[in-house]
Amino acid sequence: MSIYRNAVWFMKGLQEYTKSGYEAAAKHFVPNDLDVNLTGRSFMVTGANSGIGKAAAQEIAARGGTVHMVCRNKGRAEAAKDEIVERSKNENVHVHIVDMSSAKQVWEFAQNFSQNNKIHVLINNAGCMVNQRELTDEGLEKNFATNTLGTYILTTALIPSLKQVEDPRVITVSSGGMLTQKLNVDDLQFERGAFDGTMAYAQNKRQQVVLTDKWAAQHKDIHFSSMHPGWADTPAVQSSMPSFHAKMQSKLRTEAMGADTVVWLAVSAAAIKQPSGLFFQGQKLLSAASNAFHQELKLLQASRV
Repeated sequence: MSIYRNAVWFMKGLQEYTKSGYEAAAKHFVPNDLDVNLTGRSFMVTGANSGIGKAAAQEIAARGGTVHMVCRNKGRAEAAKDEIVERSKNENVHVHIVDMSSAKQVWEFAQNFSQNNKIHVLINNAGCMVNQRELTDEGLEKNFATNTLGTYILTTALIPSLKQVEDPRVITVSSGGMLTQKLNVDDLQFERGAFDGTMAYAQNKRQQVVLTDKWAAQHKDIHFSSMHPGWADTPAVQSSMPSFHAKMQSKLRTEAMGADTVVWLAVSAAAIKQPSGLFFQGQKLLSAASNAFHQELKLLQASRV
């Protein structure tokens, strides 16, 4: 990552990704977009026991949707479920324990889930930023295994089920940090050079955007989107980026602010009027320019700038 590229991205972040950036964008939101009844629709949210995933699950449950929380830690997942049920008065909230860094677990879960449940919307939210290079039991670098491969396996395995329902959608929570990284398909496991967890994470997030574009091209009957939640004050940010969190805490968005565009993409009729495969920030604010932004991404990916 060049110093110039990083500086430009950070200045953009201060203007757009912070709490004040959200408040400016929210002036253009259409409140009625989220005035929906989700009874009868089924939503899977990975990483739903805290942060943006939990906030999204809460908003969906409050509108009557059936929520399937895919989490790694049973205790934290059950506690989050109880809170969501209590606040939403919706009992249709279910916990599934899956380690998204385990390719085998993810595949087996998706196969079993598809046999017994319908799914209308998949929200790929689970992620990690491991700052020391660490391998899973399957021998894969943990950031890649969780953020890219786990997302790919779950989405691919659920596509047949998604195609069986009306208005299927897949939303992947990426990050604006991906703009700091060149797309590098030659070192997916980060085996070369010094390891940097932040850069690995950004690379994974760029990979998610590329996958979203590819899925949209291959599966025209499903609406795919990826999005940037902005800089939100979540447990993941606190633990993975403590220095950034300490310096920026007063400027960070709430978890609900971070989840806002996820929910908009998952439930609103307005969202599916946008072309499939694009990258969103701030509901429709960026989507008006997303075709141009999408072309920029394609050029960046092709040239590996």
